[in-house]
Amino acid sequence: MDSAITVKGQATIPKAIREHLRLKPGDRVKFFIHPDGTVVLLPMLPASSLRGMLRRPGQRPVTIEEMDEAVASGASKRDSRSKRR
Repeated sequence: MDSAITVKGQATIPKAIREHLRLKPGDRVKFFIHPDGTVVLLPMLPASSLRGMLRRPGQRPVTIEEMDEAVASGASKRDSRSKRR
């Protein structure tokens, strides 16, 4: 896909790319230049997508042991499902 650059240095992101990245008017994107010269465009996450990531007041932090147990439990459930197939 290609897009022309205007005299103001602007380009239209093709519709298929906007749909793939779920971009809507007003969304922001970030450009990264890699050492090999390639450029990557990524959508910036809206602040609303971060909702619920922080601990709520009064909520006890999870211990490393509890995290390890949850991972082990999830892995054993996944293994038991794959054995049934």
